[in-house]
Amino acid sequence: MNTSRRTLLKATAGTLGLALTGIEARAADPIKIGFLTVKTGPLASGGIQMEQSLLLYLKERKNILAGRAVELITKDTNGVPATTRAKTQELIEQDGAQIIIGPLAAFEALAIDDYTQSKKMPIMSVAAAEDITQRHPDPYFVRCTSSSAQCSHPMGDYAAKVLKYKRVAVIADDLAYGHEQLAGFMRAFEDNGGKVVQRLLPPLNAPDYGTYIGQLKTNVDAVYMAFAGSNGYRFTKAFFEYGLGGKIPLIGGMTAMDESILKQTGDDALGIITSCYYSSQLDTPLNKAFVAAMQAEYKIDPGYYGAGTYISAAVLEAALKSVGGKIEDHDAFVHALRTNVVQDTVRGPVKFDAFGNVVGNVYIRKVEKKGGKLVNTVIKTYEDVSQFWTYGKEAFLAQPVYTRDYPVYKNLEN
Repeated sequence: MNTSRRTLLKATAGTLGLALTGIEARAADPIKIGFLTVKTGPLASGGIQMEQSLLLYLKERKNILAGRAVELITKDTNGVPATTRAKTQELIEQDGAQIIIGPLAAFEALAIDDYTQSKKMPIMSVAAAEDITQRHPDPYFVRCTSSSAQCSHPMGDYAAKVLKYKRVAVIADDLAYGHEQLAGFMRAFEDNGGKVVQRLLPPLNAPDYGTYIGQLKTNVDAVYMAFAGSNGYRFTKAFFEYGLGGKIPLIGGMTAMDESILKQTGDDALGIITSCYYSSQLDTPLNKAFVAAMQAEYKIDPGYYGAGTYISAAVLEAALKSVGGKIEDHDAFVHALRTNVVQDTVRGPVKFDAFGNVVGNVYIRKVEKKGGKLVNTVIKTYEDVSQFWTYGKEAFLAQPVYTRDYPVYKNLEN
């Protein structure tokens, strides 16, 4: 009996040793990061910044995270949901990606959510699609940037309380990202006594904004715009060409005046106030170094897309360090990814709620000219903003997701 027990223990130890050897062998392999971005179309300005900042982060660390080499596998989605899904399948089933960074757009994230969940794939995205971290949470999803309305709630608050606006028209890309931003702004603005009296929703690929600008009411205090990619630049340019510049103030959402387009926009952008989780003007040593590196490497200031991807890489690295680099320990790695508090990122400290969405600062920014270039100067900070704003998690989740139809726009005028 003793011999049998010794034999069993010996066999068990041998099997365990083989298993450990296998784990160590896998740990010696490169970590495979799948990366989904957009390099063509109206979203390309942001997608290119995503790639630039991720390449910079890895270059600064000699392509080593938590003691392990990293292999980056990049796919261009073209900003098309079907293509995004196909490229995601390639990353997982053909390339062996162990984590995915991306995609860029809310509609892309929604297109792959069921598939990545079925594969239990950890995914870190700048895409702001709200319900992925709200009523239908993906347990493997982490957002280090902002849900669509997370930055527009503070903008609504600021427009009513500080700017003292009473009547505002709103315009946004006609997709989930635009709908959710407008809803968050409208809700907070009207909760503080303002009225959204007009709403316009051009398509993402609108060839010209003249038709919409011609419809804008002129008896408003401001126009709030919620555009993605280069559309903020295109709308602002048309706004001035049609003679409304200087007559009606423009305010906007987190990508309307993104740093990736400010260089193109020119002085028309001066004075435009927006809200975002990041500004290249944040006065911290880490952010100054990041901005300097992006300027040296690519001659650009980082914005929403670039900073968001750089922050995602920092949170990824922190999680990998927490598990000793063993991304193969799936459950421990995902837990670290979603629960770590990372005190030092280029946006400031970040932590995550139970749904994998960031809680962090939101900045009100004003476009100014400094050193001969346009920048988003921080004029107010809202600290520790969650995706539920001041409404409380339970009450917020008991209501429908923000859409074209919810909340109801009660003050629209003909």
